[in-house]
Amino acid sequence: MTWLVIIALLLAVAWGMGQTLARDANHAHLGYQAEMLSRGLQDRLDQRFAALKHLAGQLGDESGEPAVEQLRANRSLLAHFEGVMVSDAEGRVVADLPEVPGRVGLETAHTEYFQMLRHSPWPYVSRPFVGRASGEPLVLMLVPRFTGEGEFAGVVGGMLNLAHGQFFRSIASLSFEHQGHVAIFTAEGNPLFVPGDLAGAVDDLSRLDPPDFQLALDGWQGETRHELQGDTLLVAYRQVWDADWVVAMMMPGRSVLAPLQAFLKQLWWTWLVAALLLLGLTRWWVGRQLAPLHRLEGQIGEVSAGKRQRLLLSTDLQELRQVSATFNRLEQERSEALHRLREREAFLNAVLGSTPTGMFVANLEGEITYLNPALVAMLGLAPDTTTAAVLERVHEDDREGALDLWQHALARRDDFLRQLRMHDARGELLWLEVHASPVGGGEAPLGIVGVVKDITERRHEEALRRWEAEHDPLTGLLNRRGFERRLDEALADFTKTGAPSALILFDLDHFKSVNDNGGHALGDELLRRVAQVVAWEVRRSDHLARQGGDEFGLLLPSCTLSQARTIAETVRKVVSQVSVSHEGHEYFVTASIGLTVFQEGDDAIETVLARADAASYASKRQGRNGVVVHAEEA
Repeated sequence: MTWLVIIALLLAVAWGMGQTLARDANHAHLGYQAEMLSRGLQDRLDQRFAALKHLAGQLGDESGEPAVEQLRANRSLLAHFEGVMVSDAEGRVVADLPEVPGRVGLETAHTEYFQMLRHSPWPYVSRPFVGRASGEPLVLMLVPRFTGEGEFAGVVGGMLNLAHGQFFRSIASLSFEHQGHVAIFTAEGNPLFVPGDLAGAVDDLSRLDPPDFQLALDGWQGETRHELQGDTLLVAYRQVWDADWVVAMMMPGRSVLAPLQAFLKQLWWTWLVAALLLLGLTRWWVGRQLAPLHRLEGQIGEVSAGKRQRLLLSTDLQELRQVSATFNRLEQERSEALHRLREREAFLNAVLGSTPTGMFVANLEGEITYLNPALVAMLGLAPDTTTAAVLERVHEDDREGALDLWQHALARRDDFLRQLRMHDARGELLWLEVHASPVGGGEAPLGIVGVVKDITERRHEEALRRWEAEHDPLTGLLNRRGFERRLDEALADFTKTGAPSALILFDLDHFKSVNDNGGHALGDELLRRVAQVVAWEVRRSDHLARQGGDEFGLLLPSCTLSQARTIAETVRKVVSQVSVSHEGHEYFVTASIGLTVFQEGDDAIETVLARADAASYASKRQGRNGVVVHAEEA
């Protein structure tokens, strides 16, 4: 009977160890597969975003038939998407591919993805929705379009069909080792892609809502185990950050144990005999060698558990008495050091936790070990966020430079000081100033303490001040200061490369009568209309400015004299067509235009301005409403 009990115990121990080893191995394998899949999805998204950005750059602010033709010229996009659409700045769909009846003309201004793109320059993946024109479940990959002046001009979106699109159909065909399958969720916990075999498990997971599932929806990555309706489900979670998706690689518990069960079924007799022999030999040898240490082991365990403070061992073995004395001395020193450490740690936590400034602590390898509450609240991070997760929040354009400087500071034990952009938990972009310094500890630093300040508002104010300093508040055009700075740059380029550039100066004929008869408000409206029609006619690379009063300047980089004459004549015509009305009377103005090009020997913008100004006055003397090229160039 005793032997049967021993055999049963051995089988139970082996089965338990096998279960643990099998789960650990499969957890690691699931994590690897989930990581590879999430990276693959990220690569696919990156490819598609790059294609959309290329199309957005080609479109610019075009709409209507030009946008349709441009979209038809990019039919290769259908290799990535089930459909592509283009909307204007008001959210109306102006072109689609393939053409679906009812899609062009759809109003999308009220949708969450259009509102997101309207106020953010970054690509975006929408939440799942049912297409109004197609009636299919979709997600949209979107990038914003901008005019040449950087103003929002609409969006370009690529459609991924959740029901039978190629992007998700390729995932549906995947079946991994040991019956592992993949499901994809949105960050709100809504199933985005679920193969049929996992439908029941996903329903249970969403309904029971275990804590680790919620952590994964909040951005956690790792491996875990869920108990769902009496069954065990091994799951590895990974994030697809750009799309805000959660990849879940799942394996039923029965699949984990299947190989172990098959192995034990085939070899259990051989294993049982070997285990019995090994057990007998091990028991005999261990009992012979370790019998004097049992009491010492027990007392050490009690010290570790806090049940006693020192060893009280009575033995004739001198070696054990020396071990006991040494252990007691070390335990005394450890207890004292631990007490001091806890006091210092409590003090440091109180200081860092009470400060309103964001702070963090890192070790000498650069790994973050502590985030204070202020920094956690600022960025929406978890207190135990890893260094890699923090780096993922850094804007991609700033990430490489910040990481290089961080590693350089670590290697040289120098301060780290940098301004960079980071995304908070809502995806909003913040400007931060990070200053980290090594903390001295005798011969070597103990670690690194950093301070993080939110300077977003300050950066926005600085950008606004820079814009206001160089732009006219009435027309939105460049002012004299901004115009002269661009003239300086163009003249420097001409001096280095010899690229031809032209300068046009003009003022408005009969403008004084508008101000005198209709008032300054009517004059201001006329100036705004002139600025608008001229801006429509010039090239995107040209710089139009109101230098003051009714005086305007137009810089034409990379422009020959012949091209400049054509543009000047166009400006003259459109200005003559501008009018304003007051008390039943309609007022018109014309432009006296002076033109010059950069010449060899021009060493200051004043020289070029003087030539253009002289030509403008010559135009006035010749009867106004004309274009005069400076006499030296005519």
